[in-house]
Amino acid sequence: MSLRRFTEHALSEWMRGEGPQSDIVISSRVRIARNLSGLPFPMLATSSQSAEVVRKVEEALRQNPVDLVIREAELIRMDDLSDLEKRVLVEKHLISPHLAEESRHGAVILSKNEAVSIMINEEDHLRIQCLFPGLQTDQAWRLADELDNGFENTLSYAFSEKSGYLTSCPTNVGTGIRASVMVHLPALAMTQQMNRLFPAITQVGLAVRGIYGEGSEALGNLYQVSNQVTLGQAEQEIIDKLQSVVRQMIEHEKNARERLMETMRTQLEDRVHRSFGVLAHARIISSKEAMERLSDVRLGVDLGLLSSVSANVMNELMVKTQPGFLQQHARMRLDSDERDMRRAALIREHIHKQD
Repeated sequence: MSLRRFTEHALSEWMRGEGPQSDIVISSRVRIARNLSGLPFPMLATSSQSAEVVRKVEEALRQNPVDLVIREAELIRMDDLSDLEKRVLVEKHLISPHLAEESRHGAVILSKNEAVSIMINEEDHLRIQCLFPGLQTDQAWRLADELDNGFENTLSYAFSEKSGYLTSCPTNVGTGIRASVMVHLPALAMTQQMNRLFPAITQVGLAVRGIYGEGSEALGNLYQVSNQVTLGQAEQEIIDKLQSVVRQMIEHEKNARERLMETMRTQLEDRVHRSFGVLAHARIISSKEAMERLSDVRLGVDLGLLSSVSANVMNELMVKTQPGFLQQHARMRLDSDERDMRRAALIREHIHKQD
């Protein structure tokens, strides 16, 4: 496999299939944090110690029995990537901003369909990430657990009988599992219900973050909902609580969509078609406006108000219009004005291709 396979295609293979509740839930992710015994956490490790972690994980990868999943996986070292290539992988949610910007001797193992991403020397030695379309946290957890068990057959993890798996961040100590679901909530945003919903979610031990996780902005009405604590809770308990809360969010969003269709259908149609018109004809468009307009159009597709484009094209454009991907596609650095022009041209091209 070539690195270009991961950086030139916006839509990962795992995203092409439709999962449960895919009109609202974009994806489900489970990430497991693990550290190797006898070696310092990445933030304290020397260069030679970090390189040893990569060597041990690479060796374990060759011996991992879960070969059907990662048989054609590729280990990519961050030092071999340009800043733009790293940014594209962040925009596709295949690596974290921390791994791209701050890790020493960082690397990532990517499966062919990009559903499995195993980060090495991020905040922890290993972060095993599994991604599924729609609401499939159970399936993501089963695969992550299977991969984790496979690595544990070869690697010795840092573990305490009292505290569980030891991690660099105290909130991950215990099971080390972080489950998250990315949801599209345009109707709740339009009806101004978010300020009431989010505090209720945090009260039950979940966090709501932006599109790229902690500290990021919620662009295009996309939010990540995840567990905050792993200590003292069983893995399935964490998954079940997240699923329960997300199902309630789905219900709230569906109710809000129904009310909009019943009471403001003409205004909603106008908003959807105006956004479609801007995307189809604009010559200059910022990243933020593009995400807002794409959110409107995606809602129109899901409600049957637009039939000329597919939800997959909207998913693809949400990645392709990001700054890193635009510059990777252009094969050059672009300033803000140049990105806005290329973004508009790219969107026009995709929409007219659909027509």
